[in-house]
Formats: sequence, C-alpha cells, structure tokens
Amino acid sequence: MFPPRRALAASLLLAGGLFAGCGSNSSAGPDSGTETADGGAAVDAFAGPDAMPAVAALDTLLEDLREDRDAALLAQSRAQGWPAPVEDGYLFVSAGSESLLAGDHDNWQGVAMNSEDDFHWLVVAVDAGNRYKFTDGGSSWVADPWSRSYQWDNEGEMSMVTPSNSHLERHFQVGDANISDRRLRLWIPEAAATHVLYTHDGQNLFNPSAFFGGWKLDASAPAALMIVGIDNSAARMSEYTHTLDDIGGGSTGGTGDDYAAYVQMTVRALVEQHYGEPATVGTMGSSLGGLISLHIADRYPGQYAFAASLSGTLGWGSIGGSGSDTMIARYLSAGHRSTAIYIDSGGNGGSCADSDGDGTNDDDNSSFDNYCETRQMESTLVGLGYTYDTDLWHWWETDAPHNEAAWSVRVFRPMQNFMSL
Repeated sequence: MFPPRRALAASLLLAGGLFAGCGSNSSAGPDSGTETADGGAAVDAFAGPDAMPAVAALDTLLEDLREDRDAALLAQSRAQGWPAPVEDGYLFVSAGSESLLAGDHDNWQGVAMNSEDDFHWLVVAVDAGNRYKFTDGGSSWVADPWSRSYQWDNEGEMSMVTPSNSHLERHFQVGDANISDRRLRLWIPEAAATHVLYTHDGQNLFNPSAFFGGWKLDASAPAALMIVGIDNSAARMSEYTHTLDDIGGGSTGGTGDDYAAYVQMTVRALVEQHYGEPATVGTMGSSLGGLISLHIADRYPGQYAFAASLSGTLGWGSIGGSGSDTMIARYLSAGHRSTAIYIDSGGNGGSCADSDGDGTNDDDNSSFDNYCETRQMESTLVGLGYTYDTDLWHWWETDAPHNEAAWSVRVFRPMQNFMSL
C-alpha cells in the first residue's frame, strides 16, 4: 500500500492507460520499426489535410511490397497513406489472411484480391469517402490497420478513403532521438480548422473501447477544432513529468523536457507538413497528461496560446520531494505570461493542508483527484494577474472520480474556452 499522502500514486499508474494501447505491437504491425524527425514547427493558417496525393506507380509499389512488405507499408503510410492512389484508382493491400475487399463501392459484397506470398492486393476506382474492410467472406471482417483515414461506428473501426467529412486520421511510428516511436491520432474537422490541440494519452481520446469508454473527443469537439492525439508509452511516468519525485520505491520521472521538445519539434512539424498547422495552438491532458501540458507551455513560452489540465498531478515534485520544483512553483516564478490556462478537478474539497511545510497544499488525506493542488494553482495564477474568463478558467466537478469517463463529461469546457481565443 502507498502511504496515505501518496495515495494518488496508485492512480498515476492507471490514468492515461499506461499499460494499454489500441495499436498493434507485433513485429508486422503499423507501430513497429523506427522513425526520427526534426525541424521547427511553423504556425500558419490551416491549409486542410493533404490535397489529392500524387499518383504512385503501381508496379513500383508492388515490387516494394514483394521485397519487404512491412517496410513498404510503412513507407507509403508516411507518404500519401493507404490506400495508395494509383493511375486507375486506389491500391488496397491486406497483410492479413482476409483476401476479399468489401465496401460501399460494391455494396459490401466482397471482391477477391490478388494474392502474393504474404499479402493480398487490388486496385479499385472508388469515390472519396468510400468505407471499406477486408473479409474472408465469412465471419472475419477487419478494418485496414494501415488506412490513413478511419472512424468508429457500431461495428467497430471502419476504414475510409479520403473523406471530406469530419473523421480520424493516423500516422505511425513517429518518434525522435529521445522519444520512442508511437502513433498519432488526429481528429480532422469538416470545417476548416482554426485551432489545434496537442493532446496526450492518445489511445484514450477516441477509441470507445479505451479505459472507462475513453474521452469521446470526436463527439464533443467544436466544429473548427483539430485535435492531435499523441499516444503514451511504457515510459509515460517519466515522459509526462518535469522533475524527479518519489511516489514510493525511489526517485522516478523527470524526462518531460525531452517529451516537450518532441511535441514542439517533431509532432508539430508533421502536422505542418501534412495539414498546415492551424493558427491558434494549444495543449491539453489529464492527470500526468495535464501536468505535461502545463510543462510544455512553460518550456516554450509564447508558442502555445492555451494549456489545459484536467485533474492534473500539479503536486508532482512534492509527493516525496521537497516541493521546490512543482509546476505550481514554476508558474509562480515565471510570472504572468501569454498562455491562457484551464485547470479543473473532481474530488470532494477538503482543508487542503500543507502540514509538512513543503509549500504544496497536498496533505489532506480526505481530498482526491488533485483537488487541493488544482485550487492552489488557481490562487497562484490569480495572484500573478491572470483574469477569469479571459486567460484563466477553473472548474470543480464535485465528487468526480479520476478517470476517463469523468473527463469525457467535462472536456467540452476547456475546448470551448480554447475556441474563444
């Protein structure tokens, strides 16, 4: 058991899906292999998703797939995405046992694909927005794990071809020299995006099978908001914290600078390359994801118009440490800056004591969901000159627990606040 004062540590191990992910981790899956990227992240007007990509040479694609299927699948996913546009339509590739392609284009009847040693393929002329799956003609119907565009419906994941309506997109194996490869999951609005939120724990944002049903961001996102969900990894505890702390068992954490640089230099550059980054940029997360969102804004002042922390672990640095390097202390030291801040929590209130005198009001064992630390951050920001409903928002969801279901209920608030900027 954790000591009473460290009771929140147990939730840190679960919040954000530290040990879960909805992407494949097999050697042949979309998220194996390596990728490094660098470069700045320009802030321009939103240009929309990639225009109709250049037509690829079918013979070249097939030759590459025969030589090294997985490398070819990854390379095309990074270029125009799958299915691949070719001269007579789109090249669909199934790397599984399913050898039929079915979709809107054939009223879901299923058409036999050409078979190679370790993949099946077919070129079909389909309309934009065409939905499809691979099937064995019987009970097996699977979404294309490599498709760039997709959505969730009552039948699970559904693959799509260059849709013009709001939808999800993904990019595989995105990492840098310090941050391991992971998947990016993007919500692309139907309307031209004016704002973009870089959001953490990406596995839990859209997938209805995620912990507690996930955040359901695709159901609550405002019309002109683009969302970039960045998957977490087994190193979540370290990547999402700005300094070392001891939650029981010795010092842990503290590589948040590397993660912040990854978001700033690699993820934003990818978004700029493929979509053109919308003009107004923010970052958002929950629990440790809320902490790292505030850290990113602190690390890159002036680069983020908005940072949102839902139930953020704002006492990190004082759980077993001195309390001198919490995010509360860092913002106090920095003074009033241009980034607008949203913070919230559930919990049941409490006395919010600082009985050990470390400067953090986290010693009330009856409080939970980081309520006291969030209220302390609120008062700190007010003291620095932040103004309610202008560049500061605080919300208390009385008695709300620390999980995705609770965050999904109130996440519309920070998104609406962000859209007001």
